Amino acid sequence: MSEKDPFRVFVTHLFEENNEDYQRVFEYLESRDNFFYTNYSDPDSMPTAGGSEAVKEMLRNQIKEAEVVILPLAIFATNPDLIGFELDYAQASKKPILGIQSFGSTVSVDKTVIDRCDDVIEWNERTIISGIKRLARNEDTAQWETIEFNLD
Repeated sequence: MSEKDPFRVFVTHLFEENNEDYQRVFEYLESRDNFFYTNYSDPDSMPTAGGSEAVKEMLRNQIKEAEVVILPLAIFATNPDLIGFELDYAQASKKPILGIQSFGSTVSVDKTVIDRCDDVIEWNERTIISGIKRLARNEDTAQWETIEFNLD
């Protein structure tokens, strides 16, 4: 992975950029040095004409370029039909789905949604990035935390 070959991600959305979990994904991705990605999700581009088919076509165009689809699980309950479509298209396109547990509170998520994910992880920058690398390109990122002790 380099700046010339960034990971291509799509984060499920409801065409509202101010969703906290949507924004949080990018805060975590940006906090990691030397991790390069291209975001193919575009919540600002809600089609104004064409109805639900135009929305679906817009989502297909966003998802088709991605290597991995990221699903903050708490977002599913807000609009199960729209997120369900995003997951359906991702699976039909053979895109791996990385589920991220709800942040800070307990949100009940249907087991069928969790079962659609290739991996489900907690909110942690290291595990999110490792999950992206593993699902998108089969990269094993066995990382160890280094703890330094001051013995003075």
